[in-house]
This record gives sequence, C-alpha cells and structure tokens, in this order.
Amino acid sequence: MKLKSLTLALILLIASAGVSRADEGMWLLNLIGKNYSDMQKAGFKLTPEDIYSINQSCIKDAIVGLGNEGNPFWHFCTGEIISNEGLMTTNHHCGFGQLQQHSSVEHDYLRDGFWAYSKDQELPNPGLTASILVRVEDVTSQVKSSLSDAMSEGDRAKAIKKISQEIADRAKAGTIYDAKVISMFEGNQFFLFVHLIYKDVRLVGAPPQSMGKFGGDTDNWSWPRHTCDFSMFRIYTAPDGTPAGYSKDNVPLTPKHFLPVSIKEKNNGDFAMVLGFPGTTDHYITSYGLKETMDVTNKLRYEIRTVKINVLREEMASAQDIRIKYASKYASCSNYWKYSNEQNKALKNLNTMQVKKDIESEFTKWAKSHDAKYGRALGLLEKSYAAREEYEEAMMYFTEGLLSGPELPWNSCKLGSRILNALNTENEEARNQQLEEIRANAAEFYKDYNKETEIKLEAKMFEYVFKNIKATYCPDFLTDADKKFKSDFEKYVRFNMSKSLFADQESFEKFLNKPNAKVLEKDPMFVIGSQIYDKYVEVYRMIPQEINDQITRGKRDFVDGILQINQGKKLMSPDANSTIRLTYGNVLAYSPKDAVSYSYYTTMQGILEKEDPNNSEFIVPDRLKYLYNQKDFGQYANAKGELVTCFLTNNDITGGNSGSPVIDANGNLIGLAFDGNGEAMSGDIDFEENLQRCICLDTRYMLWVIDKYAGAKNLIAEMNIVK
Repeated sequence: MKLKSLTLALILLIASAGVSRADEGMWLLNLIGKNYSDMQKAGFKLTPEDIYSINQSCIKDAIVGLGNEGNPFWHFCTGEIISNEGLMTTNHHCGFGQLQQHSSVEHDYLRDGFWAYSKDQELPNPGLTASILVRVEDVTSQVKSSLSDAMSEGDRAKAIKKISQEIADRAKAGTIYDAKVISMFEGNQFFLFVHLIYKDVRLVGAPPQSMGKFGGDTDNWSWPRHTCDFSMFRIYTAPDGTPAGYSKDNVPLTPKHFLPVSIKEKNNGDFAMVLGFPGTTDHYITSYGLKETMDVTNKLRYEIRTVKINVLREEMASAQDIRIKYASKYASCSNYWKYSNEQNKALKNLNTMQVKKDIESEFTKWAKSHDAKYGRALGLLEKSYAAREEYEEAMMYFTEGLLSGPELPWNSCKLGSRILNALNTENEEARNQQLEEIRANAAEFYKDYNKETEIKLEAKMFEYVFKNIKATYCPDFLTDADKKFKSDFEKYVRFNMSKSLFADQESFEKFLNKPNAKVLEKDPMFVIGSQIYDKYVEVYRMIPQEINDQITRGKRDFVDGILQINQGKKLMSPDANSTIRLTYGNVLAYSPKDAVSYSYYTTMQGILEKEDPNNSEFIVPDRLKYLYNQKDFGQYANAKGELVTCFLTNNDITGGNSGSPVIDANGNLIGLAFDGNGEAMSGDIDFEENLQRCICLDTRYMLWVIDKYAGAKNLIAEMNIVK
C-alpha cells in the first residue's frame, strides 16, 4: 500500500512538466486527442477519430446511456451495441429492475433467467431510454459572456440556466436530437451535449439471478469475482429509423457502429479502455467536504440502511412472492450500503484526508500572489461546511430513514395530495381523468408491496430515527408514538395501518371509488407522510442560503485555482457527471496487501469452489455444473482449457459505468465493467493508481452463457465474433 505525501501533492499541483497517469482520468471524447500519445504508449492501435468523430461512424456511436424518460440525460448505467440490429448488452444489475417488473410467481425470470429466442418474444419496458451521443462542444465562452464575479450565486444560476437553454434550443432546432448544456469543473467550464434518445428498449435476455448476482453482498466491491453480470436489450425505432415510443410497428435500430465481440486471449498488460456514462466523482473535493462525506453521508447511509437491509433479508427469505416484490428495491439499497462503508475504510487506510490538507496548504501559498478570490475560497468552505453539518445529519435521517426507508408514508402523502388536487378540480372530466391516473399509479405501487413487510420496515425505521435524530428535528408523530405507545413502534404502526385507507390496494380502491377529502385528511398514513415531508422541507429551509452559496462559490474558486496552477503543465479531467467519458489503461493484476497477490482473471472453477447450497448468494445452477463437468466450453475456452469468468483492469470508473464496454487496442469488446475493488473504494475521491482496479465480466463467459447455457443461437448469430 502506498502512502501519498506532501511531495506527491506538490507534484500534482505545481510540477512544471508531465501529464496525468494513463490509468487515471475520465476524459471528454472531443478532447481525447490530447491523450493520444499516452494511449499509444499504453498499447492503443487506433486513432482518436476511431473513437469520436462527427463526420464518420465511430466507437462512440455504439455506446449507450441508459436512462428514464423523466430524466434521460441522467444515465443510471451504460450499454453497448453489439450487432447491426440494435442488440445491446449491459450489466445484469442494470437490467434487474426490468427483470423484476416482468417477473411473477408463474414466470420467475429473476430465479430462472429470461431469453428471447426470436424478436417477437422480446419484452417492452415503458419509460426506459437509450441515449447515443451525437456530438459534444465546448460552449464555455458563450455561457461566461453572460456571467460576472459580481453576481450573486442565485443570479449566476439564473443566467446560466437562461443562456444554456438558448444554446441547447439552437442545437436541436429542426432536428430529432435532444441537447443540454452541462457544467464542468464546478461551474468553470460548460459543454453542450447533443444526443439521440431512443424510447423503445426491449428486454432480450439475462441469466438467472444465481449467476447474474453470484456472490451477492458478500462479494460486492471485492476480488476475486465470478459474477455473470450481464443482461441484453434491443433498441427499436420507428420504421424510418427515428426514435419513437413502443409500437408493434417499430423495427430494430440499424446503428452507425456496433462493437465486434472478441474471444481472443487476454494477457496481463494488454491495453484496455472503458467508454461509458460515469455518474458522480469528487476528485476536487476539499478536506472540509471530505469530512462531511465521511462523517455524515457515508456513515449515516451505512448505519440507516443496515436497519432496512436486515428487515428485507428476513422478509425476502420468507416467501417467493415477497422475494420477487422486493428484489429490485433490495438491490438498489444494498449496493451503496456496502459502498459507503468500504469507501470510508479505504479513505482512512490511504490517508486521503491528509492528502487533501497537503494540497490545500500548497494552494494557500500559491493564492497569496494571485486574485483575492482564491485566498478566500478555502476559508469559505471551512466555515460553511461546519455551519451546515447539523442540518445535513438531520437531512440524512429524513432521506434515508423516513422518505426512502419505508415506502407507504411517502407514497400516501404523494397519492393523497394528488387526490385532494383532483377533488378541487371543478371540471368533472378533468377530475375523473386525474383519479384514473392516480388509480394506475397506485396499482403500480401496490404491485410490489407487501403489507406485513411494510409494517416491519416502518416499525424498525421509525424506532431507529427516533432514537438517533436530534430532538429539534424529530417529527411530532415519532414523539407521539414514543409517549402513547411506550416506545412500541410496531404496535404504533399496526394501529395506524388498521385505520388507513392506504394499508392495502383493496382499501385504497374502495376509497377511490368514493373519494372524500375529510376522510383522506384524517388518514393516519397520509398524516404521517405529510408530517415527514413538511418537517423535511422545514429542516431544508433552516439551512441559510448564504451557507450553500458560499460552498458553491468556494468550490468554484478553488477548482479554478487548481486549473490555473496546472495550465500548460498537467492535463486535467473534469469530475464525472453522467456525461460520456473515456478512461484507458491496461489489463492488470494487483497485490492489495502484504503477502497477498491476485491474478488478473478468474475461471469457472472458482464458481464451484465458492458453491454453498445453504447460502442464497452462492447457489450454482445444476445446468452450469453439468456443463462444467463436461468441460463443454466450446470456442470460449482460453489456451489452458479454462473458461475465464472475470478479469481486472486499472481503468478509472464509478457508478453509471456499470455495463460499460471494456474495449481492446483494436476496438473490440472484451468485457463489461461492473464493479470496483474495496481496497481502492476511495477512487471516486482520490484515485489510487497502485490499487485501483475495474472488475470486468469476460466476453467469453458471457458468450458461453448465451450459446451453451441458454442455447440462444439466434443471438450469437447476430454478432461479429473476433477469434
């Protein structure tokens, strides 16, 4: 393990020469030419235009950002097109929500997997979008022409919003494109992103959960891995090739480019690059922001979610229908539950706080001879983060413990408020239409709801929040529950459930047939949900606007200073913000600690070695064991006769990169990125080049599952497999 020092901080900040390490940085595609020589040194054999071009087809045309219609520019995962018929791969956990929505006790696709052996068997997914970048353009000068340092933060934000919308509107005028201006480097630079956003994305295939989530929470964020983390979708368009919502008349997308899939041997040191839509990193965070992340965000997220996870684990193990209902919710909760804890461990082990303080010390020395705003930046941040700490703690208890912990209170508040609005609508037709929309939304909610599970969740979450939140911020209903029910929160919840119209779908439907405002306003779940929301808003408004403005200003000026220091000396990459990026490096083994060394790949043998029929995380399907014992690996075995399952690279990735293509020196797909390693979970804040690893599904394992395990020869036939 390497301890970073002041010497390194000096190098990072004020070295007179040198470029960023080849394995660090999430690079904007339109600037990738500046990295070209380093990429060549790492083994890259193509040109920058082969990756990004607006004049010819290129690799970026095969990279897909997965989002939702409500916010298609925020990408929760990445996919890649692998055939000339719009066939796309991504991670199993990226398609998990769609698998869950299509599953039932009769058709348990989570347990059994799903495969479409012809296109008419593919399943639509309303609301799911697939974005492909058309072009990206630096519009910093256009945006900054409307700004000045004398502006308040509020006026600055309004000006940015106005000019950004004008730029985006011009970019998409008369086209089928969507466009958005997005800030970089804490508001110091601005880029226009133009996308084609497809709205008909259908589920094609996925292995069973026992393979797609093999290792579960135990193996999450760790190596060695044997997880078959992939699912398959297909993008459809209108007959003329333009984006369109689902229709039986739609046709598979004919992409500008698709990735050949390689089954060639991989060797330690081979070039590897990842293109995708990383969600959020904070590489420029100061020690003051880091303290908030570690002591408030990560700490409380982990502690509060532990309560929820323990309830869900017990409930999901009790019945198949409950397991199906809560599978996607559990997966969403557990992923960053473990991440938060692992990140704090890594940050402490790597002494990241001291690294940040050393950088700030050197920044302060530099700032003395430059504009006064740089000298003020760190003082603003120190004072403001300290002033808002108590509020941030309270907000975490609300967001994690009360709003997203249990489900019914917040949903009762939302549904109830919409019902009241409908009842106040004078036009009868409009009122009835609103009520029918509410009925449909409620049916979607109750589809994945179990009353007894909800009771247990509410009881545990209410009790935990009451015992830990400061009394100043505690909602009245929790205090009342403590007094009137003598701290028996389960008894309190059951009492309210027995009187609530929201307790189950039947009682809600009955009420909706004859809605009554007075009855609704007295409903205990509506009252509890409304109290939670009102108190949340109250606490949020307690934070003086000046504090948040000072943090925004301080971060912007600090990062501006870092850019000024490194201008002409060190190439800087902006933090991830769900825009498409490229990272490059190599296939690479690693040694995380004394006397421990890991190979750069795993094989199917490890699946059988981890098998535990009594642990749901390590169950191995009988068919996989049969094929393994037969050594029926076909063309997908390596030179040693092994079936490689996963491998490592040193690419810089984060959430949102899930499902991203891992691409070789010649532009072929060699893997799907799906995880990072716990020893370097600090990477979103401080990239540790000796330890940072990207855990990838090997394409040979993926193809073997499609071909040999599932027998989906129709899908294999679509691909260009490079041998």
